[in-house]
Amino acid sequence: MRHVLVLLNADAGTMLDRDPEQVRAMVEQRLGEGGREVEVRLLRSKKLASAIREAGSGPHDTIIVGGGDGSVSLAIRSLHQSDKVLGILPLGTMNLLARDIGVPLDLDKAVEALAHGHPTTIDLATLNGQLLHTISGIGFFSQMARAREAARHWKLWRFIVVAIAALTALRRMGRMTLDVTVDGHTRTFTAFAALVTVNRFSGPGWSRGRLDEGVLEVHVAEDRGALAKLKAGADMVTDSWRGNPGIVSLTGAEIVINRRARRRAWVSTDGELDREDLPLNYRIAPGALRVLMPATPSHPT
Repeated sequence: MRHVLVLLNADAGTMLDRDPEQVRAMVEQRLGEGGREVEVRLLRSKKLASAIREAGSGPHDTIIVGGGDGSVSLAIRSLHQSDKVLGILPLGTMNLLARDIGVPLDLDKAVEALAHGHPTTIDLATLNGQLLHTISGIGFFSQMARAREAARHWKLWRFIVVAIAALTALRRMGRMTLDVTVDGHTRTFTAFAALVTVNRFSGPGWSRGRLDEGVLEVHVAEDRGALAKLKAGADMVTDSWRGNPGIVSLTGAEIVINRRARRRAWVSTDGELDREDLPLNYRIAPGALRVLMPATPSHPT
């Protein structure tokens, strides 16, 4: 890490709560230790996206993006075929990849951790040919993403937003017949949700113990009636789903999910919601991205 470009979302809540110029000076000073050349840019919306796209072919060896999951996903698409290292400053709502890498959510602590970090290689995956870094789900998960987006505008506390999103998603969610093929072996489920992760969740919670395991994991929440559905939904929200017998987990390098009688489906992928053509074809991409690992990650790789 000798030539560092830092791209900060000037519209992020963390930036709006502080003096942007003070943040710029702090980042430049801390990352510039040891003789590094550091360039820090404060950018908004379209200019931020353009700068992230251009960073893949620029002169810097390390690109640090301060933003949400959308900015991180764009950076991954821009950098994954280069030899550049991606660093993440979590300024978004969910910060999926930043959490699993172990980047502190406090901005000052995150900058300090990255200043003493080291590059490492992690896995990515593709969904119908498009890159993803953490998680992708249909059914309950896509409905919850839609409800969360609507509830976010109400400016309520985050746990209230999540609870409202979960209840709304469960109310909307109907029964699906899913054909799930893992490495060529197909099983059929009557389900209300399916979730695919890049590498496996470890223990309780929605976090991954390793980011270089070279596998995908699919979790299918079977529809076993109203009460079981509510229990499974509650377990998903409270991170205690591993012990629920109605949630089946399978591991492989290629996972195909097809919903019968449908040609397209709402899919929530890495915090972004979109319509995707069916079937959904997921493939692992081992060692596809170099990232800046914090000096003391909270979730060791």
